[in-house]
Amino acid sequence: MGVKRKPARRFPAEPLSLADVEALRDACSRHASTGIRNRALLAVLFRSGLRISEALALFPKDLDPAGHSLRVLHGKGNKARTAPLPPDAAEAIDRWLDARRKLGITARRPLFCTLGGEPLWDSYVRALCKRLAAKAGIEKRVHPHGFRHGWAAGQVESGTSLPVIQQLLGHSSLATTATYVSHIAPAKAVAEATAKTAHLAVQP
Repeated sequence: MGVKRKPARRFPAEPLSLADVEALRDACSRHASTGIRNRALLAVLFRSGLRISEALALFPKDLDPAGHSLRVLHGKGNKARTAPLPPDAAEAIDRWLDARRKLGITARRPLFCTLGGEPLWDSYVRALCKRLAAKAGIEKRVHPHGFRHGWAAGQVESGTSLPVIQQLLGHSSLATTATYVSHIAPAKAVAEATAKTAHLAVQP
């Protein structure tokens, strides 16, 4: 008889705000190579809305700064897509690329790698998030997916349509995106529902 496993614990979505992300990046060194790399990585997670596995699978050739985009070749389900790469994130990456070159790391190595050119593990990034959160005094739970949640919440608040958010997040269906958004931006959903049903208001 098999042992019944306890269901995985699910935490409520806690999108990271711009202030959170800046505090986390400020907790990284601006001069040490690891700090420059980590600042670039956090910028990409927040500004491109990537999964941590997607960010760690990037290579320099996947970047298109002129087109303000990057190419995710191995998204969930091994599907490729194009994601945004705003100029501020590209600038942070440029600093890391310059540091890489000085370390003798070639473009054939993953974009976000160790100082020896080896791939980074997602467990390192998870531990990094916890360490930086403690240093920055952020009390909410900080994990890599929180940057993606923060990106999506920002898109909702800016009025980006669900189909566009779906495409950029790499979701297979619009229903998945709708559920995703309802969890990370419930206040926006409630406000929109209230506004659209104003004609149903009862008398005092």
